[in-house]
Formats: sequence, structure tokens, C-alpha cells
Amino acid sequence: MPANKNAETRYQILDRLLANRYYHYSTKDLLERINEELDELSIEPICLRSIQGDISYLENGPFQADIEHYQIDVPSQKNPRKTVKKNCLRYRDRSFSIYQQKLTDDEKYLLGEAFTLLGQFDGLPNLEGLDRLKVSLKVKSKRQIVSFTKNPLEGNSLFGELFTAISQKQVIEVHFHKFDSPKEDRTVIVHPYLLKEYNRRWYLIAGADDSGNLLTLALDRMDGFEPLPDYRYIDYDGNLGERFEDIVGVTLYENRPVQTIVFWVSDRSCEYVATKPIQESQTPIRGEREAALRDKFPMLEGGLFFYIECIENYELLRELTSFGADLIVLSPEDIKMKVIDKIKGMCKKYDLLGK
Repeated sequence: MPANKNAETRYQILDRLLANRYYHYSTKDLLERINEELDELSIEPICLRSIQGDISYLENGPFQADIEHYQIDVPSQKNPRKTVKKNCLRYRDRSFSIYQQKLTDDEKYLLGEAFTLLGQFDGLPNLEGLDRLKVSLKVKSKRQIVSFTKNPLEGNSLFGELFTAISQKQVIEVHFHKFDSPKEDRTVIVHPYLLKEYNRRWYLIAGADDSGNLLTLALDRMDGFEPLPDYRYIDYDGNLGERFEDIVGVTLYENRPVQTIVFWVSDRSCEYVATKPIQESQTPIRGEREAALRDKFPMLEGGLFFYIECIENYELLRELTSFGADLIVLSPEDIKMKVIDKIKGMCKKYDLLGK
């Protein structure tokens, strides 16, 4: 066993990297990744000779790890049109680990409950190996307790494959099309971060490899993707969840400000809006501020006043207009006018139908 705790930490990191089938690691790649994780743990970095010694210990020490040494072709840094050989290494058996441990009965039970819940996502593809793992753990099917809305991705493995790409931090080249030009193949290289559902449609939130800008790609417009194991994955710098706290839906804009939007909801719809907020920041307006609004807008009888703080996007305007006359935007002026323009556009189309 290792002589010190730092060596044990290195072996844990190295064991995980050698078991990873989604990257082709050279010895130098392994050294770089290990030093990155050691730095996060405030542990001194190691040199190339040390990593070579660690690999030798795994192969020839008490673990007797069967490490496969192989080569792949990669673009030459000097001339991208040519390829050179890259020496890589990994565990020959993808299921091997020097830290394999048997699950306790309690752990098996908890995993069984998790599998039962996963199986209730109607329409989502099973993740690769899920059924095999259920069999190996002897997990029995249980009655349904929670039911989810059926998803339109039924029979499509794209969700599971993207899930894997995100969890393994793989850069991917996505092939997609626009609805108005379905035969025109478009491609983009992205760093995938998040799968997000909105209004029964799934989206991939990813960073563009060329600009770093966040992209929102609808899965039903994707024709497929290819992993790029030789690209270095770049994590999102910040809290992606916080970005979605400021919007309705999934459309993100880099430079739009957060606005305070005040609106009134009729008696018929106020309980619905109160219990199913339009946006996370939604807050009812009470006290003196409510009294001032009722004095200013006496024509709005009953109902409740609310405000939200969010960034304008298509989904916000769609939500605000979806209640018709039961929801009236009061401020700011630019949001109010955009809602009015959308309603006027609808009225013009209905007028044409009546003629």
C-alpha cells in the first residue's frame, strides 16, 4: 500500500482516469489532470517521473492492474493536415478498479429505489448499462409511485448519449437543422453543460468552442453528435443555475438587464398564478404599494398585483400574453408595449378570418 496519504490520493485519481473510456490519456495527460486535482486539494504537484512510478506500482505492486498501452492517430501540432501517433494507456478491463467494493444491502436498496424512479420517466431512453446494472444488483420491479408527463423523445437515444457526454465532460460536434430548412445540415462544436426541460421540450445548454458563448440547442432539432476526445473540455465559469433564475424558459441573452415587471391578475386567474408562478422571483404586492396601484388603476377591479425580476425573452412575452385579459402588464413601458403589439397582431389575424 502507499507510503503516505498523498500517494493514496494520487492512486484514487489515477484509478478513475485509467477506467475512463471517453478520453485517450497519454502519460503527460494523466500528469496534467492529476496535478489539477491535487491543486484543488492544496497538495503539491508531482513530476512526470512520479506518475510513471505510480503507474508501475499499479501494474507490478499488490494490485496487479492490467494496463493497456495503445496508440491513436491525432492531428500534428506543427501541421494539422498530418497525423502523428499518440501513446495512450487505460485499464484493459473497463470494469476494473483497484478500489472495488461490494455494496451493502442498504446501498442496494437505495439504488433499487433510484432505478424504480428512473424507470418512470416515460419516453426517456435508458442510460447505457442501466438494465445490466439492475440485473447484477438483483433489483426487482416495483409498482409505480410517481408519474411523469410522457416525453416526446420516446425511442430516441440522444438524451442518454448527451447525458453521458456531460457527465464525462466530453467536447462534442453537434449536427442539427432548423425547422424552416430541415435538409440543411449545420454543425457546431460545443462543451455540453446541462440538459434542461421546458414546456415538454428538452434543450442542451452548452458553450460554443469558438466563442465561449452559451448556446441553447433543442434536442428535437438535433440529427446526432460525435464525441471529440482530443479536445480539452472547458467547464462553465460560474453557476449555470443562477443564470436560469433570471429568465422564463431557456433562452439566455448575454447583455440584457434584469427588469422589474409589475402586472395585475384577475380574480379568475390569481390563485392559479399565485400557486404556479410565472417566474421564480414572483412576489405578491401588498400594503401601501398595492394601495397606490389600486388608486392609479381603478379600472382593474379585484384580483392581485405581482412583480417579477427577470430578463426579457420570447418565453416571458409568451407567458404574459397567454392569460389574455386576465393578466395585464403595468410596467415597465417597453415590456407592456411588446405585449400590446403581440395582442394587436393576434387581433388583426382574427379580423382577417372574419372577413
